Amino acid sequence: MKKNNTSILIIYTGGTIGMVHDRGTGSLVPIDFKHITNHVPELDKFGFNLHSVTFNPVKDSSNIDPSTWIKMAETIVKNYDRYDGFVVLHGTDTMAYSASALSFMLENLAKPVIFTGSQLPIGLLRTDGRENLLTAIEIAAAREKGAALVPEVCIYFDNELTRGNRTTKYSAEHFDAFNSPNYPPLAEVGLHIKYNYDDIHYPAKNSKLVFHKSFDTNVAILKLFPGINRNFVEAVINTMKLKGLIIETFGSGNAPTYKWFIDDLREFIDRGGIIYNVTQCHGGSVEMGLYETSRELLAAGVVGGRDITSEASVTKLMHLLGRYKSKQEVIKYLGKPLAGEISGQG
Repeated sequence: MKKNNTSILIIYTGGTIGMVHDRGTGSLVPIDFKHITNHVPELDKFGFNLHSVTFNPVKDSSNIDPSTWIKMAETIVKNYDRYDGFVVLHGTDTMAYSASALSFMLENLAKPVIFTGSQLPIGLLRTDGRENLLTAIEIAAAREKGAALVPEVCIYFDNELTRGNRTTKYSAEHFDAFNSPNYPPLAEVGLHIKYNYDDIHYPAKNSKLVFHKSFDTNVAILKLFPGINRNFVEAVINTMKLKGLIIETFGSGNAPTYKWFIDDLREFIDRGGIIYNVTQCHGGSVEMGLYETSRELLAAGVVGGRDITSEASVTKLMHLLGRYKSKQEVIKYLGKPLAGEISGQG
């Protein structure tokens, strides 16, 4: 097959996609990606210049943390000038968190960073991993007039490319495991790959990549439910060193109007804490003040998260707390889209 100059780096962090059966033991073991074409011979037909990096040790996605996000981003930054695009192979359980985190870490990104994975190991005959890997590589390599077609951190899964910080995992067993409830797909895959150019973010011309790698993990999520107990709420907001609290509210940002609840939230804010209001609905947006049940939150100083996903809210809050010392600066940027994670201009 004739080679072209397009170069792609595959970064294997761990996860189901990189597993094959060991012929001796019969158990699943990580693949050696230096020999990936033995398992996916179709890769040779692209003619791309493919290289791979495998994390040592590989990580189950349940064990992913900010130190792993930094390692992923550092691998991309170190190789940024050498490759046209990057494909990150990752376990599905926390993929949306990692893709969201990297979208905030890699400011002015001008090259594709495509996360993908699979529900079945790539070494199985009926795997979804083979198709996901092939198409993710093709999208990472796609260029027009010398520029990347999709210069974003994305997730490719089961015929759909979505913005990473707009995506959430919603199925533990179906091949179409991911969904982007509040933002259209960046590309749809059938007989052809149809790119939705108007929905893709393109960086300013000649802008330089900026790498942010500070995170502050002193955050918590409080999911509201009918009958929530004050002792439980106080236990959460009195967590030692807690700086940021995400409250997953009902509908368009509504919460109980119990006096003790509002008083406890206000007390946390008064002593320097930040509260971010995110809907627990799969789709839709927080509209602070629309109903009486959210008006008191607004008056107490709670920040509305609009249509942000739960995964993006966590990583964005960690990112901003690590990047800015001023509470006012963190609040300012929570309300602004940094990488297309929320709708509007802020």
